[in-house]
Amino acid sequence: MDRKERFILPVTYYVHSGVQLENDIRFTIEETLIRPNIKAGGQMITDSDSLSFVYLLEDETGYHYVKFGQDVWPLLVNTLKASQDPTLQYGNVELTLHMFKEELEMLIFNIEGNNNYGNDFSKAVEEAFKEILKA
Repeated sequence: MDRKERFILPVTYYVHSGVQLENDIRFTIEETLIRPNIKAGGQMITDSDSLSFVYLLEDETGYHYVKFGQDVWPLLVNTLKASQDPTLQYGNVELTLHMFKEELEMLIFNIEGNNNYGNDFSKAVEEAFKEILKA
């Protein structure tokens, strides 16, 4: 097996903070992205075991993950109210997370009342995003 045939494991980045200046929302990660050609994947999934939303990044090796745990959910609520998608900032680089708002909104409405995601996750999402779900 040569180097090109080896499986490359996805990298997971964790968002622990962010800032909001009006409609400009920036999430930050402490790590430097180790993949130089990484770009926004435009898709979001969940990790209900860790009570997280996961945005997909991609490069030539496949997908990588940006996890948004409960500590930043209030900023996710504000993101849904903003007029533009947020950015991910690492070092001096900013990456727009395309389709973030649409993907997140679709997920929270799908999770509402749906225990397929696990009772704890469903209840946490319903509580944190109640303002969005009522609208």
